[in-house]
Amino acid sequence: MAETASNKLPLGSKAADFELPDAVTANLYSLEDVRGEKGTVIMFICNHCPFVKHVVDEMVRVANDYRVLGFGFAAISSNDVEQYPEDHPDLMWQFARKHNFTFPYLYDRDQAVAWDYKAECTPDFYVFDEDLALIYHGQLDSSRPGNGIPVNGRELREALDAILNSRPVPGPQKPSVGCGIKWKYRP
Repeated sequence: MAETASNKLPLGSKAADFELPDAVTANLYSLEDVRGEKGTVIMFICNHCPFVKHVVDEMVRVANDYRVLGFGFAAISSNDVEQYPEDHPDLMWQFARKHNFTFPYLYDRDQAVAWDYKAECTPDFYVFDEDLALIYHGQLDSSRPGNGIPVNGRELREALDAILNSRPVPGPQKPSVGCGIKWKYRP
């Protein structure tokens, strides 16, 4: 399986707004709709990626643990569904239900949101503070399929804990590694 690392997005970058349909409810969600009082986590994922499948249950646990503490969460799939039909919205809702998502699973049909966030791989995690400034961009943790390291969400949890405790996010921030986003074309 090919590995792609996430791009560097400068810390302090403002979260890009969006309005995308949720694959489960068909409701439209904007950044403001998913924004949390303490911070906001935007996760680029897809259905078919083995890296996503490896961490999805911990990703949901992190969301459940921190949602009640004032964080907003949204997952976004931006893959080209003509090339990768297993990532189609008709199957996204099944994936979300199977894994008990408690957050919207949004479909980025034209890939504009992935482009705005400079997303490159799945999974990829972006943590924004209460002012929607980027304070963390990278991996959930160091676990990868087959590397024997347990999935525990350590790096993402540390970033969220840093916000809760009004302290800087511990460094260095390691890029996420996963499947490359399946682009229709690159502008």
